[in-house]
Amino acid sequence: MSKTRELIILPKVNQGQLTKFLPQLEDEGIKTVYLDPKKLGKKKTKYVVLEKEGASKPKGKKIGIKFEVLSNSDIEDVLTVSKKGLDFVIIEVKDWKIIPLENIIAKLHKIHTKIFAIARTPEEVRKMFSILEVGVDGVIFSTSSINEVREAMVYLGTRNFEMKPAKIIEIKEVGDGERVCVDTASILHKGEGMLIGSRSNFLFLVHNESVGSSFTSPRPFRVNAGAVHCYTLSPDGTTNYLSEVETGSEVLILNSKGKARRATVGRAKIERRPMLMIKASVGNEIGGIIAQDAETIRFIKPNGQLVSVTHLKKGDMVMAHAKPATGRHFGMEVSDEYILEK
Repeated sequence: MSKTRELIILPKVNQGQLTKFLPQLEDEGIKTVYLDPKKLGKKKTKYVVLEKEGASKPKGKKIGIKFEVLSNSDIEDVLTVSKKGLDFVIIEVKDWKIIPLENIIAKLHKIHTKIFAIARTPEEVRKMFSILEVGVDGVIFSTSSINEVREAMVYLGTRNFEMKPAKIIEIKEVGDGERVCVDTASILHKGEGMLIGSRSNFLFLVHNESVGSSFTSPRPFRVNAGAVHCYTLSPDGTTNYLSEVETGSEVLILNSKGKARRATVGRAKIERRPMLMIKASVGNEIGGIIAQDAETIRFIKPNGQLVSVTHLKKGDMVMAHAKPATGRHFGMEVSDEYILEK
């Protein structure tokens, strides 16, 4: 059973920017920040960090101490103090990060003291959550970027995208084109896929090839995603063209409920194939995708069943992520820019 993990943000912004940054964090589902409580005004805090052992402990709060770990003796100090009843410890390591945290996790995992580690990049967040496969209980992420927060939430496994039923309104053969097969370095499960579309605000959930067919073996690492021009979402919330995806890129893998995780691309294969143009609507929004005309490319219906693009009919419902259009500049969302994509 996986442990409940927490992402705490240490805002790297000044007091003037804090009033704008905190609501953005709340919109992303971040409930805890690492700040002087006086800067939070009337907001209540769940955790209290003591300056030193033996300081007064406020009632009803989770109590912890911050440790700077430079040697094995520091690790023993963490264990000794934790056994006295700390709810959590905050660990800051300098040059060596993995080995000290592995040792602390190994020593503390049988007692009830939670381990929070400090990270300064989304990549460090990922490492902290995967150390010894157990990972730390929480990461205090120092950042001023909402996009970095979004990326870190994908590593946490709590990033969600609103999925809606989209009604198929047009299906058309459009001749040959270049399509991209995205082969990931992860096993993808039934019900998972990638968000793909011709418009950045209307993305279809294209299922992976874990099912196979009468003539093909299952390839549970692969998503036959779509034409080279199509958009897909990256873990940091930006879009990439499928033509840009390559070995070492990171892509979002989602299920039909919109829960996202990250996967590393092992290979992207671009090949010329017969293509289908598919359009669908969600409310007033209309989006499209150009995908390979083959039985192994599947969408996901609202009831969880899979449907091949070769069996789609007008009126069928498939899962998509759709929202009002915004501009994009080098893949980054620009909320106040007018854009019309057809």
